[in-house]
Amino acid sequence: MAKQIKSALISVYHKEGLDEIVRQLAALGVTLYSTGGTQKFISGLGVEVTAVEDITSYPSILGGRVKTLHPKVFGGILARRGHEEDIHDMQHYEIPALDLVVVDLYPFEETVAGGAGEEEIIEKIDIGGISLIRAAGKNFRDVLVISHKGQYAALLDILNNGGTTTLEERRRFAAEAFAVSSHYDTSIFNWFNEKEDLPELRLSIPAGRSLRYGENPHQEAFFFGRFDDWFEQIHGKEISYNNLLDIDAAEGLIAEFEETAFAVFKHNNACGAALRSTVTEAWKDALAGDPVSAFGGILATNRTIDAATATEMNKLFFEVVMAPAYTDEALEILKTKKKRIILIRKNTDFAPRLVRTALNGVLLQDRDSKTETAGDLKTVTHRAPTPGEVEDLLFANILVKHSKSNAIVLVKNRQLLGHGIGQTSRIDALKQAIEKAKRFGFDLQGAVMASDAFFPFADSVEVAHQAGINAVIQPGGSIRDQESIDYCDQNDMAMVFTGIRHFKH
Repeated sequence: MAKQIKSALISVYHKEGLDEIVRQLAALGVTLYSTGGTQKFISGLGVEVTAVEDITSYPSILGGRVKTLHPKVFGGILARRGHEEDIHDMQHYEIPALDLVVVDLYPFEETVAGGAGEEEIIEKIDIGGISLIRAAGKNFRDVLVISHKGQYAALLDILNNGGTTTLEERRRFAAEAFAVSSHYDTSIFNWFNEKEDLPELRLSIPAGRSLRYGENPHQEAFFFGRFDDWFEQIHGKEISYNNLLDIDAAEGLIAEFEETAFAVFKHNNACGAALRSTVTEAWKDALAGDPVSAFGGILATNRTIDAATATEMNKLFFEVVMAPAYTDEALEILKTKKKRIILIRKNTDFAPRLVRTALNGVLLQDRDSKTETAGDLKTVTHRAPTPGEVEDLLFANILVKHSKSNAIVLVKNRQLLGHGIGQTSRIDALKQAIEKAKRFGFDLQGAVMASDAFFPFADSVEVAHQAGINAVIQPGGSIRDQESIDYCDQNDMAMVFTGIRHFKH
């Protein structure tokens, strides 16, 4: 059913773009009602507006905490226009009908993010605004609700076309209003729950967008989040579902390093990684780890990509590159591939908890934020690792932490030589890592091995020693740890325990 907008209540915190709305409403002869600062804004435009206090015959009280919470305001919004009893009450109590409600909410999330104190944050918990939005959304059959400034353009289109709305339009705006309300309440709860730690999970992630498809073309997919908080895309095609998973995995690893690092990702695992003194050297040695898997991969570094590095990278087909910056010459080279996705990494902290679906619910856990240092290593063998081996062990331990379990990583001179990932047994993961390293011509003499979990038997250190590996890092904790320790002692191998398992399923 079509409805003509004849009256409007406007009470907003953000006034950018409101002037056009007000002028067009005035041009259509719409009666305007408003409060406080918004009323002054409208009057300043030379447009006639009635104060809400003139409707309620009650002043704004408690320093502005109570302005619109009154039966004459909510009655004008909630009244059903074709309902006999509602019509009677409106006439009896002199309640004006309100056809349009333009309201936004105090910036609660922004205030929290800005580091404000508790008192200021509490004052940004909107009461009147959220109530007006919910009331107008509930009565969408008769009322149009505008709940955030992002809808101003759509409202202006309606006004420019005579100010008549359809039921479908009002229902859609109501749905958006309740999305605003739900997200707002979720943000407030999560702020309170940082201290209370109630066993409750509330999620509200705005800005959903459809993707080309999911993991496979027959699967529909969406992304809910603020990608622009993390990256700026400056070139290339639309990012896909699989791209997003790889980007997330690559960012998780590359953020671990302060030294110049380069990593190549494929299917959420690093197939190449290296730490070097220059970004070009890091790229070349990362690629050497598995130049076959690197084809079509995701490239990530924590340094500016220069022309020399871009020239080398451009010899390979890859989907995505992510770096904190690029020289102009490098961008000119990288942009020669029209579809190649080029991202600028931004400084954004990871969420402290991870969420994933399981069955008909979700799983919530703390992020694995533990990164071992030399001080965390406990030498359990007669021979302690050399300083160079310690560097390699720590590097390998970071790589294995970001690899799918069961995982084994082989490293030498801070370069990934081979890995076994996603295997159902640890010995199979090790054999896969050794075979892969040999296939690409690496000499494993003097290499080190990292395991994401303990060795249930001594067979893994035995196979590793036979391949030339001299040092091992693992969590420890098996009832048969001593068998692995004894084998290492008998063969002059060094082994350290971290006491921390890094499963990644």
